[in-house]
Amino acid sequence: MNEIIVTVAGLVLIALIVWWFWFSIPKVTHVNKGASAEIAVKDGTYQPAVIEIQAGEPLNLNFLRHDATPCAEQVVFPQLGISADLPLGRVQDIHLPPLQPGTYEFTCQMGMYRGRVIAK
Repeated sequence: MNEIIVTVAGLVLIALIVWWFWFSIPKVTHVNKGASAEIAVKDGTYQPAVIEIQAGEPLNLNFLRHDATPCAEQVVFPQLGISADLPLGRVQDIHLPPLQPGTYEFTCQMGMYRGRVIAK
C-alpha cells in the first residue's frame, strides 16, 4: 500500500513539474512608451514573466530580487548580449535598447527562471 501512495505522489509531482515548465501560460504585462516595468524575482519566477512593448522603443526593467537562491543572482538576455547581477533586496535597473519586432528571452544564469519581452 505504501508503494502505491509513493508512486501516485511521484506521478503527481512529475505532472506539476511538467505543467510548471512547459504548459503554464503567464499573464502578459503591457508597458506603454516611456514607462518602465517592475519585475519581482521570487518564488522561482519572474513576476511578471511576459512583458509586451511597442517595437522600436527602449525599455527599462527594474528587477527586485526577493529570492536568496543562487540561481536568482543574475539575469541574462542572451539575444541582446546583456546580463546583470541582481543584488538581494535592491532594485537593479536594466536598460534595453529599442527592439525590433520579436520575442527576447531572459533567464537566470542556469535557465530555470524564465521570462520574455515581446516587441510588437
